[in-house]
Amino acid sequence: MTQDQHPTLRRRSLLASLGAAGLAAAAPAAQAAAPKLPLTAATTEGPYYFDALKVRSDVTEGLEGVPLEVRFAVLDVNGKPLPGLRVDIWHCDAQGRYSGYDGQGDDRGLSMQGKTFLRGSQPTAHDGGAVFSTIYPGWYAGRTTHIHFKVRNGTRAVLTSQFFLPDALSEFLYTQLPQYRRASLRDTLNSNDGIALQAGGTTIGAVREEGKQYVATLTLVVDPAARPAIDRPPVPGGRPPHGAGMPDMPGPGRPQALQGSARTAALIPSARR
Repeated sequence: MTQDQHPTLRRRSLLASLGAAGLAAAAPAAQAAAPKLPLTAATTEGPYYFDALKVRSDVTEGLEGVPLEVRFAVLDVNGKPLPGLRVDIWHCDAQGRYSGYDGQGDDRGLSMQGKTFLRGSQPTAHDGGAVFSTIYPGWYAGRTTHIHFKVRNGTRAVLTSQFFLPDALSEFLYTQLPQYRRASLRDTLNSNDGIALQAGGTTIGAVREEGKQYVATLTLVVDPAARPAIDRPPVPGGRPPHGAGMPDMPGPGRPQALQGSARTAALIPSARR
C-alpha cells in the first residue's frame, strides 16, 4: 500500500498541510495586531533654540562639568529604525546658562551672544541611533533639569521636545560639585515642573554610570511624515539670535523650593508613599 492509500498517513499529511496553511494565514494577522509604540510626547520648543549649524557629536566646546553621553534611538511606531533623520540637542551649562543669548545667569547680567556651546546636530545611523558627548546640564529658576531635542526629516521638524533626568542624581551633583553649586536651592523638580508632568513617561531618560561618565538613553518614537505646530513662547526680555525660537521661562508664581522631608519625598520616588 502506498503512502497516498494509507488512511493514517493521508490524515497526517492533510493535518500537516492545514497546519502550515493556518500558520501562514496567522502570521500577517499577528503582525497586524501587534501594538503600536506610543509617539514621544512633544513639548514647547523652550528656552533659546537656534540652529547653530554644528553637525558634531561632541558639543562641550571645553566646558567644565560631569561628562554625559546622550544616546537616542529614533524609531517609528512599529519599532522600525529611522536612519537619515537629523537630531538636534541644546541645553544649559552647569550654571544654567544658554549659549547665544543675552540675559543669562542668576542675575540675568551675562551675555552669551556669539557662543554655540552645548548645541549640535547628528544624523541618525542605520539603526536609528544618534549619540552626543556633552556635560550634565545645570538648572535655572522655574524649570527642572532637562535637555531639549528636535528630530528633523529634511528641513521639517517632526518632533520637538525635552527629556528629563533623575532628580536624585541632579540634586547630588548640584550640591556636591563646585561646577554646579549655586547660592540658591533649585526651586523646580520633575514632580512639580508643568512641562515634565504634561509630557509624561515617554520623555524620561534612563541614566547609568559607564566608565568615567554618565550615559543617558531615550527612545524617540516619531512619525516621519508629521507636520506638527511648534510652540514658541515669547522671550522674557532681550533679543534672541536671528532665527531663534523662544524660551519657556515661567513668570511670577514660580514654586518655592521644597525643604527637609518634603524635598526628600519629592526627590526620591519611593519616599513619596
